[in-house]
Amino acid sequence: MKLTFLGTGGSFGTPMIGCQCEVCKSMNAKDKRLRSSAIIETDTTCLLIDCGPDFRQQALGVPFRRIDGVLITHSHYDHVGGIDDLRPFCKFGDINLYANKVAASHLKHSIPYCFAKDKYPGVPNIHLNEIMPHKRFKIGDIDILPIEIMHDRLPILGYRLGQLAYITDMKTIDDAELSYLKGIDVLVVNALRFEREHHSHNLVGDAINFSRKISARRTLLIHSCHQIGRHDVVNRMLPIGFELAYDGQVITM
Repeated sequence: MKLTFLGTGGSFGTPMIGCQCEVCKSMNAKDKRLRSSAIIETDTTCLLIDCGPDFRQQALGVPFRRIDGVLITHSHYDHVGGIDDLRPFCKFGDINLYANKVAASHLKHSIPYCFAKDKYPGVPNIHLNEIMPHKRFKIGDIDILPIEIMHDRLPILGYRLGQLAYITDMKTIDDAELSYLKGIDVLVVNALRFEREHHSHNLVGDAINFSRKISARRTLLIHSCHQIGRHDVVNRMLPIGFELAYDGQVITM
């Protein structure tokens, strides 16, 4: 199984419009972070995790192949704003989206034309499937276990796919969820910045503590804003086993 990071940035992306900080002005490609999204694939199955407003740009940089399913973590715009750009992929067949009840309801209101009973020509052929935490399902040859995460007071989903867990926009998680994450090899988890508490996102220290609690072997940090610092500097500061992910990075498991 292979994970490709399409984007590792926060809701503004990096560089942030109008900002002149050293990160936003950096010429290092690893300091350019599109909104967070990833592809999980095997030889026979391809899954997309979230489909934000940068999806069109992200998709142009990877092989064009069938998307067997789109796993939605939650319905905030930086995670679903590119759903309409799935249209070209419908040439391979209809696309299935998977989301919890809250996110599914929001999507039906925010992009109703995608889910209308009588669609007009050109609308992407998308089917919305409601899923629940702890109810395993399978797409192709990939087993998927949704896990409930709290994004401030909003219940959202993280996903365990074999020995990989992908979690974004987490602020807290109930202790009862931790058993579903034991024994993973690779943890992908959000870390907004080092300092200044945020009401709905992990800081770097929170992400490190969470990873150690579930004994993840390797942890990659995502959904990071420009305030986290320059990529190479951050990686020198992190403990062994932790790294700041970057756009285009590929992890093979």
